[in-house]
This record gives sequence, C-alpha cells and structure tokens, in this order.
Amino acid sequence: MIRFDAERPVRFCDGFTRRDFLHVGALSLFGFTLSDLLAARAHGAARSNEDINCILLFLVGGPSHIDTWDPKPEAPEEVRGPFKPISTKVPGVYITEIFPKMAKHTDKFSFIRSVYHTATAVHDTGHQLMQTGRLFSGGIQYPHMGCILSYLKGSKGAIPAHVLMPRPIGPTGGNMPHGQDAGYLGRAYDPFVLNADPNDPKFKVRDLLPPDYITAVRIERRQRLRQAIDASLKNFEASPQAAQFDDAFRQAYTLMTSRQAREAFDIHKEPDSIRDRYGRTRFGQCCLLARRLIERGVRFVTINMFETVFNEVTWDIHGSRPFTDILQMKDLVAPNFDNAFSTLLEDLEERGLLKNTIVAAMGEFGRTPKINPAGGRDHHPGVWTIMIGGGPIRGGQVVGESDELGYVPKTRPVQPAEVVATILAALGLDIHHELPGPQGRPIPLVDYNIQPIRELL
Repeated sequence: MIRFDAERPVRFCDGFTRRDFLHVGALSLFGFTLSDLLAARAHGAARSNEDINCILLFLVGGPSHIDTWDPKPEAPEEVRGPFKPISTKVPGVYITEIFPKMAKHTDKFSFIRSVYHTATAVHDTGHQLMQTGRLFSGGIQYPHMGCILSYLKGSKGAIPAHVLMPRPIGPTGGNMPHGQDAGYLGRAYDPFVLNADPNDPKFKVRDLLPPDYITAVRIERRQRLRQAIDASLKNFEASPQAAQFDDAFRQAYTLMTSRQAREAFDIHKEPDSIRDRYGRTRFGQCCLLARRLIERGVRFVTINMFETVFNEVTWDIHGSRPFTDILQMKDLVAPNFDNAFSTLLEDLEERGLLKNTIVAAMGEFGRTPKINPAGGRDHHPGVWTIMIGGGPIRGGQVVGESDELGYVPKTRPVQPAEVVATILAALGLDIHHELPGPQGRPIPLVDYNIQPIRELL
C-alpha cells in the first residue's frame, strides 16, 4: 500500500524525487493505479441500485461442524465429541453448548448444514471456493464477492466500497491465493485493507490523512511533476491520458483526505459500553468496526477471524502443536465468536440495519467426524455447516443435513458456488451477468449451471 508521505526520497537524474512522485499518487493507491480508480468510480456510478450490504465473517481454519452447529449426540463417542447439544430459539434446531448466545438468535439467520466440495482438502482451495465460487485455474484468479460488488456498484462518496480487516489471510500451508482480491478485474477493485488491529488502544488507519497534513502536500510538487512529464512526453497536455490523470488525482486525493472516511474508521468514538459488549478482542472489535462502516456507507466488509492457522489458537483443531485441540476451541475460540457474532446481529437489528445487511459466517471446510489420536479433528471438505442471515435472507431455516456421522450430505447438497450465488443475488446482482475477463473473454459472476439457494430467498 503506497502512501502520499513516502519516507525516503530517491532523486532521479532530472532532479525530481521519488517522494515528489509519490506525493501526487502517480504510482498506486491502496493497490490502485489512479487511472484505475477513475475508471472504477465512473463504472460504479452508472450501476448503483438498491442498497443491500454484506458483512462476511471468514472463520479461517475450518470449524468442526460436529462440535459446533451440527451436533451428533447419538453417534459413537469418538465421533460425537465432548460437547452436549442445546436447544435454540427455533424449535427442533440444536447446536452445541459452547454457543449459548447464538442459540438465542437462530431466528435471525439460517444454517446450511450440507455444504461440501470435492477439491483438495487444503485451506487455500476452500478459501477460494467460498469467497469466489470457483477454483483458480489456467492462470485465472477469480474475484472475491466484495470486489464484484465494488466493480458493479462502486463506492458511496469517498468511502471505500469493500473493506477487508484486520489483514489478509496469511500462510495456511498451501502456498496458493486465498481468493480475497479482485483477481482478473484488476487491482482497482481490490478491497481497502485495514492492516491494523482495532482492539489496539493506539489503533488508527495510516492511509487516511488528518486535515493538518493536507498543507504538507504542496501544489508545487504537483506542478513539478507535470513539468517533468511535459518535458518527457510531447503533446501530453492535450492527450486523454492527461485529462484522466487530473481527474484521477482529484478523486484519489479526495479519498485519502476525506473526513467521511476518517470518521467512519474512528472506532474510538464508540462508547466503552458498546466496545465492551462486542468484546475487547481483535475479532470483537472488527465486528464493531464493520457495523460502523456499514452504517456509514461501506457496501461489503470481510473479516478474517484469524490470519493464519499456525501457532495461534484457531478453528484448525488438529490437536497437536502448532494447532489447536477441541478443548482449546471451547475455552477461547468459541466464546469469542459466540459473543461477537451474537452482538453484531443484535446491534444491527437495534439500529435498523439488519434488514438491509447480510451477515454470513463460514469456514473453508469441516472436520473429520472421528477424533484423531492427538485429540483433534482433521480437514474434511465432505460436509460442513455455515450461517447466513440478514437482508433478504430468511432466518430460522435449516437447509440440508449431513448423514448420521457427519461424513457427507444426506439431503440437499450445497456447493460453495451456490453460497456465493445466494449472497450475490441477495445483494441485488444478476448472478449470470458477464464481466470482462482476461483478453476480454466474458465470464459470468457464477457459472451458468449454478443457482441461488431458493430456500433462503
């Protein structure tokens, strides 16, 4: 991510410095080129319609469906695990005892208990499938759902359309892309990445400039850049590229110096009682910041509950170090998610935002039904459970079921692409709308044979 206040000046042979060049944003901004940003704004403005937003909670590591939201109390001990089922607000729907707060809100969201895929059982493939609907192949990287929304609807004013927090998914063992950028759409539609922990008392977004900084970006630097360009490129002044440069610089500078954007990200303005309610954890404060951003015009927020599966207590419960065991999930991971997810639903509803905000919580696969010798469960894309509600999504439903031991779907198998199609359709998009792919080849948002999950819409 390149800032206007580049730290080290590098002097070129004509006396013009690299810092001067960066100060006017001529290279890139949040992964954008300035001409890309101009195109993004123009493209999005022409396609704005009904405002349905989305918060995606990505549960990096892959939660065990049996130990969470699809308990198997009648299964053998080595399958059913240590947790008892509890009833929920929806009659006949049970989850495990480690999610007592969620049990009170099952009318606000629905479970899909029959998600599966047949790709390699590694984290990266699940990350790709659940966020883009496709596996990357033939050199083509497909865009994240939030990036598609950003491309088709654009941003509202100076605030980003899609924000990813706290950081992108890091190493998870597969050394492949994780499906969290704009892929073939181009870097102009990548998410704005927070790259900071909102639970840090000193939290701030580095790349939004305070008002007193504006005077430091002097107009003389801009004039010097134009003179340097004019000296190198004859007739540049009258070219379409020059006009594009001017407009793009204005829009990029507006984004960087926007009071609207700074205020939206200022979580310190939230009362302590609200911050405490979400939980003083990285994930809890990300959920609070997501509500704050949606409230102020961001269209799509992606939250990675964890950045990696190594040397951190996560959903990746293999049992042996550097991973987590089942009881650590109960003591640390589950309470964090239970509280933050439930509070987010409550807060959105209290503020009248849940009716136009989809909230989806999903991992990249489930876990093996049989507990391994290390006291954990291994990767299992054969079947798992996700949650989705808010906006036009019906709450209180259960779509599909797994078999008696939680190995495979028993009814209504659901592919990841169907989940993506459901979210895109709920956002008001034509799921078979074609986007310009590599070499101009049209690519639909999801494959033509994929349809949304009609039970939820």
